[in-house]
Amino acid sequence: MRVTADFTAIPDEFAAAAPPENLIGVTPVVSFPFYVDSIDRSARYLHWQLTDPDSIPVCGFEWIHWAVANVPIDALMFDFNDSRAVQIPPDFSRTLPAMIPEAVQGRTSAASRFVGGTDPSVIIRYNGPTPPDKPHDYQLQVWATVSPLPGLRQGFWLNELLHALHRCEGTVDHGGIVVSYGPKAD
Repeated sequence: MRVTADFTAIPDEFAAAAPPENLIGVTPVVSFPFYVDSIDRSARYLHWQLTDPDSIPVCGFEWIHWAVANVPIDALMFDFNDSRAVQIPPDFSRTLPAMIPEAVQGRTSAASRFVGGTDPSVIIRYNGPTPPDKPHDYQLQVWATVSPLPGLRQGFWLNELLHALHRCEGTVDHGGIVVSYGPKAD
């Protein structure tokens, strides 16, 4: 499986410098697009996480920006022949519940008791990068499975996704990319 994006640095519209219509409070909520291709032919579902390990020195833990489970590949497929490819479109996080109701999104770090977020539009959906100190690297990891992951409900915690993937006998593929974002130098 190959995960790609049309950029190596997350565009401003999906991060801290987003226009006001892409923010809830100060949190960017419009998710960026990416592609997954060369998916194993037996795979039927995609699951992913977007995290920021560079946040550890800043807040004491790896920030969870987005977690998604049980997205049927057939609902997104745009190339059935050669590469078995899907595109995750811009703003997928906010449109996902209407497009694919059986897919679920997990809590972000905004839901942490140390952060205290309560707005479901922020704590259970994409949170764009807003690094306070310097440019950060963000890890997007995608898994493909034969069957949906059982037991995950809207608002699951990331560890629940990882445990479900570990227990899943039908995990057939995994891939990822690193993209960056950060304050621009003056």
